[in-house]
Amino acid sequence: MTQQDSGQPLTIEPSAFAPLDSSAVKPPPRRNPRHWLLIGCALVFVLIMGFLLSAHSLQVVVTAENPAQVSVSGLVLPFGERYLLRRGEYEITASAEGYHTMVTSVTVGGQDSQTVELVLQPLPGLLSIESEPAGTRVLIDGEVAGATPLVDFPVAAGEHTLQLQAERYLPLEQALLVTGRNIQQQLQLQLAPAWAEVTLDSLPAGASILVDGEAVGSTPATVEILQGERQLILQLATYADWQQSLDLNAGEPLDLGRVELQPAAGMLELTSAPGGANVTLDGEFQGQTPLTLQLIPGRAHRLAVFKPGYRRHTSTVQLAAAGSDSQTIKLRAQLGEVRFNISPASAILRIDGQPRGRGSQTLSLPAFEHRVEIALDGYATVRRRVTPRPGLQQLVEVTLQTQQEVRMARIKPEVTTSVGQTLLLFKPGESPLSNFTMGASRREPGRRANEVLHPVALRRMFYLQTTEVTNAQFRLFQSAHNSGQIEGKSLNREHQPAVRVSWQQAASFCNWLSKKEGLPAFYRETNGIVSGYNPNATGYRLPSETEWAWAARARGETLLKFPWGDTFPPTNAVENYADNTSAYVTGRILNGYTDGHVVSATVASFTPNHNALYDMGGNVAEWVHDVYSIPSANGSTQIDSLGAPSGDNYVIRGASWAQSKIAELRLSHRDYGQAGRDDVGFRLARYAE
Repeated sequence: MTQQDSGQPLTIEPSAFAPLDSSAVKPPPRRNPRHWLLIGCALVFVLIMGFLLSAHSLQVVVTAENPAQVSVSGLVLPFGERYLLRRGEYEITASAEGYHTMVTSVTVGGQDSQTVELVLQPLPGLLSIESEPAGTRVLIDGEVAGATPLVDFPVAAGEHTLQLQAERYLPLEQALLVTGRNIQQQLQLQLAPAWAEVTLDSLPAGASILVDGEAVGSTPATVEILQGERQLILQLATYADWQQSLDLNAGEPLDLGRVELQPAAGMLELTSAPGGANVTLDGEFQGQTPLTLQLIPGRAHRLAVFKPGYRRHTSTVQLAAAGSDSQTIKLRAQLGEVRFNISPASAILRIDGQPRGRGSQTLSLPAFEHRVEIALDGYATVRRRVTPRPGLQQLVEVTLQTQQEVRMARIKPEVTTSVGQTLLLFKPGESPLSNFTMGASRREPGRRANEVLHPVALRRMFYLQTTEVTNAQFRLFQSAHNSGQIEGKSLNREHQPAVRVSWQQAASFCNWLSKKEGLPAFYRETNGIVSGYNPNATGYRLPSETEWAWAARARGETLLKFPWGDTFPPTNAVENYADNTSAYVTGRILNGYTDGHVVSATVASFTPNHNALYDMGGNVAEWVHDVYSIPSANGSTQIDSLGAPSGDNYVIRGASWAQSKIAELRLSHRDYGQAGRDDVGFRLARYAE
């Protein structure tokens, strides 16, 4: 019983107090294990949530016939075909049975979802082939794979072309589908023979059988011959070869039966002296010696050998079967006499290439055609052919010409162009006035300042047109050309001279005609404009001023002042000038002169000059080749001068229907220009060589 229970007051007494020692070790606090587990779970949860919140979805789709295995490097969470992974580079490996393993890289970016499609490549299939015959060459897609039997040859999956080839068999070709994936495939193939069986016999038997020159057996026999066109020959000693062309199809047999062989012909080797003689056998021409004749054995043949200039040889020949012989027939010459008269006497005579002496002589030659050559240094060689005749002397006369004489003989004295123009040949080098003075004396009435006296010379031969170029001729070059009219008087009739033609047009006409006739062009043209000339060309051109002056003025040893002579005015109608009838057109006339033409006349209407050239001093003035310039009085002699290659103006020579003054009618008168005029035309020239 307590004091409280007894009713007595409770007394509390103090107890002794002792402070704790601060250096005493305190026991560690006691932790609950569940506490640690919760912390760990929370940490894992945070990590998982962090991964899930930052991860991206990657789907890997693999195409293959068999189930595929896929692995992705790094930290990933697989969910079937999908994988959760964070941004970065990953390596994907895919494999399946029967396929090549595939390894690829993928970059996971910021997309929430990505898909990677992988197509696995199948492993090759294993192909085995057996064939009849064995040893057949196998080609797959044109590449040699080996020979049969072919065992487990790796071939890529897919469609291929299979070929089998073997000698004496038809090639086989077919499509091949390879499964691949290491799957074995086997083929058994048979090739068809490429030959036909040919059966034949011969009489007599034992003949060698040759196919395309190769021996394959002897008769009687059945031989295998490759299909196609073949040459079959049977050979047996002392018998003629029997041959036949065959066109065989594989697998189709052919029976030729029994072939009767014929005795072989005799062979006669025939030559003659001289060679090249004609040969007939039994009246049939066989050829010329040397040759080989085939003779029917045991039969006499008529042989004839003959050659022009030799006596005919005849004989009889006979040979046994497969026999051979050789004969040389010496022909006796038939001679004919030929007299050669040769000048110069030192010239060498050659007959059939062999020298026979110099100068004139009489020779007896075989009566057939001979090649005759007569030559001497410095002279042109003469070559002829002569056939002597027995009993009849022939005469051959030859006078050699120098090279210069031959050259001159080849140059025609007259040429006609393809459009009907006539040009005459001139040889100024042979003229007493091959060197002369152009221009006029200062004391000559009408003389102008540009007619400076200056020495010139002509050496080259040239052709010059007898008339001026007509409208009809020029319109063949320019079909639309129109020479026009003046005061109702036509300048455009077909046979009037072409006018209103510029110097450039005249030069272009020359080149056009040269090209038409296959001659080298004289003028050089750039974009249709004359830019120069070729002095060595023999094509058509305008006459040089020197040529024109020489052709118009040089008569014998004198130079004419006017076309009719040296006095003025003319006493009769010698050229077409501004006469009494043309006063209303020209405004000025040659008093008292009447030529019957108001404007230009038909070309060649007046008498030609001393060089057979028409209208050199009238009708229309004429363009010449030269660029206009005033010559120097103190210059050296200009030989065959053509002047500058180009310039602004060109020389015009001769008078026209519009002129009447003494200055204009003189043959030394010079004018110039470039554009066409109503009274200016042109004529053609060209070098002879």
